[in-house]
Amino acid sequence: MFNQKLHINHNFSSAPHGTGPRTGQLRTAGRGPGPDGTGRGGAILASVLETAQVILFSLAIVLVVRAYLIQPFLVKGASMEPNFQDGNYLIIDEISYRLRQPERGEVVVFKYPRDPKQYFIKRIVGLPKERIEIKDQKIKIYNGEFPEGKELDESYLEKESITKGNITVQLGAQEYFVLGDNRQQSSDSRFWGPLPKEFIIGRTWLRAWPLDEISIFK
Repeated sequence: MFNQKLHINHNFSSAPHGTGPRTGQLRTAGRGPGPDGTGRGGAILASVLETAQVILFSLAIVLVVRAYLIQPFLVKGASMEPNFQDGNYLIIDEISYRLRQPERGEVVVFKYPRDPKQYFIKRIVGLPKERIEIKDQKIKIYNGEFPEGKELDESYLEKESITKGNITVQLGAQEYFVLGDNRQQSSDSRFWGPLPKEFIIGRTWLRAWPLDEISIFK
């Protein structure tokens, strides 16, 4: 948003007392032309138009930014605790995934595939074309680099966190496997399957509230 201060100067001038013809006529203030040939009414109108232009220009910028660059979201629920709490106000980066692919470990906001009117926040665990195996409370990733599988290191979780499930999922070319950090209270890919890329809105970029927890996520 742009803040513009409007300064309105009122210039008063008076002829020296006793000078000029005394015709007994009164001149109405503000009715005569100004220095540029316009009356006071014209100056006010110009000021109003200028203010309107600033507001419209600012609104246009906000709409473009919200539509293509960033978008605010409010966290609801406990599925991402302790890293994201209920009531956290987040700013979502919508431009990065237009330039590159989502990466493992990034926290994303997306439309819930079974009900696109709902928005979820989860962490990316599995990438396209990978095979994900959850067994004995551990997650294994199978891909071209690790054909025999590699156990996923999740340092962002609390030590006592438990990943329940006994599943194996093969991801498609445009699919991701996402999980909540609070595994015991999260509805995620373990229950409703892979996340198609088309439903991803963007990655979590900034926590703007509460003030004592403001942080930027790389």
